[in-house]
Amino acid sequence: MSKHAITLIVNGDEYTLNVPANRTLLEALREDVGLTDAKYGCGTGECGACTVLVDGTRAINACLTLAVAMDGKEITTAAGLAMDGVLHPVQQAFADKAAVQCGYCTPGMVLKTISLLAQNANPTEQEIRKGLEGNICRCTGYAKIVDAVQQAARTMNAETPARRAAGGNA
Repeated sequence: MSKHAITLIVNGDEYTLNVPANRTLLEALREDVGLTDAKYGCGTGECGACTVLVDGTRAINACLTLAVAMDGKEITTAAGLAMDGVLHPVQQAFADKAAVQCGYCTPGMVLKTISLLAQNANPTEQEIRKGLEGNICRCTGYAKIVDAVQQAARTMNAETPARRAAGGNA
């Protein structure tokens, strides 16, 4: 199978990769770039463990997305959120509210939350539950996750515009 040269900007670093046409973004991130925070769960886009952000705020399932389709795109994984040792407000809220247990779904949940809050800065509980559909947690139950999203929304809404523009890490 022929390979295609692509460039991905992953967590701020540029990677030039030669990938087969059928290689998923998840495979490229894990096997070619060496980032393992995006997880392989179901392989069918049902669980959300592979969620990453494209161009800052659009959440996608990396297991369903071909790497070649992401050529030139900016990809953010959970590993790219903390800045200078300071967690992103969503990561901090998940820790504060104990919205993690085994941690397998956490990177995808955090990224999906960032995408949700970029679209709706003050979601209701129902909007949070709807916005997180497609990301499955088998351990915590969703009450703590909803609490974490609500805390993150409050924190991010209270931030200065400069801090918000820096993704909550300025």
